[in-house]
Amino acid sequence: MARRIATGIDIGTYQTKVVVVEYVDGPEGSSVQIIGTGLAETQGMRHGYVVDLKDASDSVRVAKAQAEHITGLPIKNAFLAIGGISLNEVRASGETVISRADQEVTELDIEKARDMAREVARPNFMNMTVLHEIPLQHTLDGNKTLGEPLGLKGTRLQIEYLFITCLTQHAEGLTHVLESADIEVTDKMASPLAGSYVTLSKDQKMKGCILANIGAETVSIVVYDEGVPISLKVFPVGSASITDDLALGFRISLEDAERIKLGRLGGAMYPRKKVDDFIGSRFKNVFDLIDKHLRIIGKRGALPAGVILSGGGSGQSNITDLAKTVLSLPARIAELKTPPDSKVRDGTWAVAYGMALWGLTGDTETHQKPLGFNIPEITESVKSFFKQFMP
Repeated sequence: MARRIATGIDIGTYQTKVVVVEYVDGPEGSSVQIIGTGLAETQGMRHGYVVDLKDASDSVRVAKAQAEHITGLPIKNAFLAIGGISLNEVRASGETVISRADQEVTELDIEKARDMAREVARPNFMNMTVLHEIPLQHTLDGNKTLGEPLGLKGTRLQIEYLFITCLTQHAEGLTHVLESADIEVTDKMASPLAGSYVTLSKDQKMKGCILANIGAETVSIVVYDEGVPISLKVFPVGSASITDDLALGFRISLEDAERIKLGRLGGAMYPRKKVDDFIGSRFKNVFDLIDKHLRIIGKRGALPAGVILSGGGSGQSNITDLAKTVLSLPARIAELKTPPDSKVRDGTWAVAYGMALWGLTGDTETHQKPLGFNIPEITESVKSFFKQFMP
């Protein structure tokens, strides 16, 4: 019997990560296990963009070789995370008259509404690739419906969609990086969504929350409400800006500034209070940007599950307190949900792991199973739920 294996790849600005997962049969049934990982310093990238194809490909090759050594298997294809500042969102609504004589809503009606929404949004798709299309709200004869309106009866259907896009040049550039490393791209997903699948619980998504991934050069957020991602945004600022602030503030090298940021260099010349002031000021700017976006989408102070912080920059002291103050929301550091014996416990692996998990199962809730996560066959409802994220 062929082994069921999937590989997820996250090409970050500073690090490239590879995660390989497999369905493993055991006495208590099938479970997902992480069977290999690879990590390399990223070269040839800037703000998530490819600036040097060869250097970026070499980074993927190093991480790939590590994962292949651990698994003893060649990596020929993978699921690729798409991050970077070109990620954006477009909202549009489509409307159609119910086609059947008995006025029952069918798949054809939903497709017509989606096609109209795409047409309305088309001017925003210039030079862009649509990664995901997510139905946010269905309205039948002016009344909101819970879930898809299939089988309901009415005369007019309206559906509001959230389209997640990125620059076509950016998506193609990342694809070429993997192809140059002899890896075929099976499919792609926006990084914030991939990370959310292994850091957020179903309850958090239903209650309403925001996942903020603080990377080196970007901060990405995805907002959930009633179990659906309702907004996605990337800001061109990250934890590397703190290093710059410290270097300028203390008039020292970037290397020393990085060591101060990580707590590896201190003393009378670099008083902790002043260091914390630099860090706090930069993070306040970040949270102000997030707060402004929440105001725009009408969700400021209205997400009961609060803000969940992930990424390499989330390890700074007092970051949760600052997030609570600026965003007026509960705040905590994300916990990566992995099998108990997994070597991947750091939240910075969330995107690569989420990509691999999606590639293997197509199940956005697999990571929420109890320890050992016994996995049944993927139900039709899960398949239907996940289709709404596919273009």
